[in-house]
Amino acid sequence: MTHIKEPAAGDLFPPERVETARNAVEAAGLDALLVTPGADLRYLTGYQAMPLERLTCLVVPARGEPFLVVPALEKPAAEASPAGALGIEITAFAETDDAYELIARRLPPGTRRFAVDNHMWAEKLLAFQDALPGAQAGLAGDVLSVLRMRKSAAEVAALRRAGEAIDRVHRRMGEWLRPGRTEREVARDIADAIVEAGHAQVDFVIVGSGPNGASPHHEVSDRVIRTGDPVVVDIGGTTAEGYCSDSTRVYAVGEPPAAFRELYEVLLHAQTAQTDAIRPGITAEELDAVGRDVIAAAGYGEHFIHRTGHGIGLESHEEPYIVAGSKRALEPGMAFSVEPGIYLPGSFGARIEDIAVCTEDGGERLNLTGRDLVVLPG
Repeated sequence: MTHIKEPAAGDLFPPERVETARNAVEAAGLDALLVTPGADLRYLTGYQAMPLERLTCLVVPARGEPFLVVPALEKPAAEASPAGALGIEITAFAETDDAYELIARRLPPGTRRFAVDNHMWAEKLLAFQDALPGAQAGLAGDVLSVLRMRKSAAEVAALRRAGEAIDRVHRRMGEWLRPGRTEREVARDIADAIVEAGHAQVDFVIVGSGPNGASPHHEVSDRVIRTGDPVVVDIGGTTAEGYCSDSTRVYAVGEPPAAFRELYEVLLHAQTAQTDAIRPGITAEELDAVGRDVIAAAGYGEHFIHRTGHGIGLESHEEPYIVAGSKRALEPGMAFSVEPGIYLPGSFGARIEDIAVCTEDGGERLNLTGRDLVVLPG
């Protein structure tokens, strides 16, 4: 595996990003891009705005200067954020102003096509459609996802730090996983450790013991962990920089059944083959097939029931998706999970997950805890 080097200046939100987006808007034949609070707004400006009923919106016209519209009471926060250093006009509106009409008046005359961020609230989209009668709305993701999925060196460094933080939690699993404790009790300890390890928030904690490990998104229950149980632990959070972690490891509390060890060795072979196969030019479906073929050849094909992985960055799930049917070729800077799984309903399951990034001539794993089955005292 090769590595993307740390940036000389770790600028996660460079000022040229908005101009790059403006050029993409023009190339797509759009008149404007309208971006409300969420990952797209943070990507473009660094501003982690609160999603409120009051409108906050970055306006990127195809022709003309971009501007950020915020409620008057949110203007100090916007100016104090990285957006305040980008040289973008920040316009505040009063409680009785119509922010949608304000934006409509400032858009280029004859605006006919605009795009909104994929997660814009429906009430806000409908208000924009009322303010721009006759104009056609589309999805900003068609423009921004292409930009966001190719991470800069600074973004890869942020993801690497997030990966190191979640690895620190996995290395402590022996402190919490033991017979007699419930999944919920273990999950509470893990959640505290995720924050202690350097995350600003906990995004999810999955602790699937015994037969619960056969449900990929089980989360937690009051099931008591027993000696011999395999336990799937899938955890992730978001750092203060805004970048996400996500890693799955499997533990056995005491010696697991022989059938589980057999299953796990197949899974380890598949996941290792997939991470080793990462390189520019391989398509998402080809990478998916690398592991899926290994699992199918061992007789577990019907028990690998989900895609191999998802992109990751400012969101834990974003483009690119590593899935059958996707002809997207991997490019340097694309970051994604590699997480094949095998699930036997009523018995047990297993999943191994690393975040990886495609480099100029290969790939880099951002999660470096061991992938062998960890057997804890039973």
